[in-house]
Amino acid sequence: MTAAYLHIPFCDHICFYCDFNKVFLEGQPVDAYVEAVIREMAIMREQYPQEKVETFYVGGGTPTTLTAKQMEKLLKGIRTYFPMAQDAEFTMEANPESITSEKFKVMKEYGVNRLSMGVQSFNDKILKRIGRIHTSDQVYEGVKLARDAGFENISIDLIFRLPTQTVNDFADTLTKALELDLPHYSIYSLILENKTIFYNLMRQGKLPLPSEDEEVEMYALAIDTMDKFGRKQYEISSYAKPGYQSQHNLAYWKNDHYFGFGAGAHGYLHDNRYVNHGPIQHYLAPLEKNQSPIIYNNEITNRNKIEEEMILGLRTMQGIDLSKFKFKYGKPVTDYYDIEIKTLQQKGLLKLEDNHLRLTRQGTFLGNEVFQSFLFN
Repeated sequence: MTAAYLHIPFCDHICFYCDFNKVFLEGQPVDAYVEAVIREMAIMREQYPQEKVETFYVGGGTPTTLTAKQMEKLLKGIRTYFPMAQDAEFTMEANPESITSEKFKVMKEYGVNRLSMGVQSFNDKILKRIGRIHTSDQVYEGVKLARDAGFENISIDLIFRLPTQTVNDFADTLTKALELDLPHYSIYSLILENKTIFYNLMRQGKLPLPSEDEEVEMYALAIDTMDKFGRKQYEISSYAKPGYQSQHNLAYWKNDHYFGFGAGAHGYLHDNRYVNHGPIQHYLAPLEKNQSPIIYNNEITNRNKIEEEMILGLRTMQGIDLSKFKFKYGKPVTDYYDIEIKTLQQKGLLKLEDNHLRLTRQGTFLGNEVFQSFLFN
């Protein structure tokens, strides 16, 4: 399977926790960027004429900062160079403050059939504190607009361990999120990334975060609450009704190949991981000469593949299929990681069942400890 990701780096406002490749929208060459990313798709299509894309994901940044006209041009370009089957999953990220019925109409016209909305919290005070510029009312309005436009497959993102957030407050956010009765939810713990506003505040001792115990309690609450309402955890941060798992994200976790289009985007094709120029002008410059914007290539060794297979596969509740692993790499997984697997089983972090290696419930809480065990020294 091959997937494709396309990055729109523009935002109306920069959130205090975000370290994605993004820029403030005002004064940016948005039209030139849309033209450039279409040109990049044309170049990659010429290089990989036989590569069939089975899922497409437009993320950011904030894709819905594009005007309806810019969005139409972009989506037309995607359909021109990477046409997909009618029922293929085609996702676009949307923020509550920048969506309109006109933009949803354009998305539907060009085959977008899944929305991922950045919500993060239903507490307006916390939203303001983390640098979001939408309100909870706008979330309800956005979901209604999406449904009126004919979207059924809608996901929202939530974050826990936010500054001043309590377990009760997070429980309230979960309740309100589930009242929307959506088929998919992504729920993440706040990570303090280098060079973000929150990271700097934390270094200065000015970021009042929940304790580690509260963070664990919030995560357990998310798993149990989602399960109670029929949204099964299928990956460390992802919950869905049956049949609504994100096929695009599953492609990452299965270690499948994917194109990466846009400034700072990453791709993985034919044993090569690549990265595009990040700064927008650096990204635009080669494309103006019909040249690729790739700045870095890294050929993946068999050892790299095995590491990634373990770390990515164990993020899912399905885990590692031991028969498939042996077929793919010629040896059973224990030939590579016998001691590590036994140690993690003794710690109660891994379990072996149905010929699959999986995280235990405790393992999902200590995922990073598990994953580090599978890095070759």
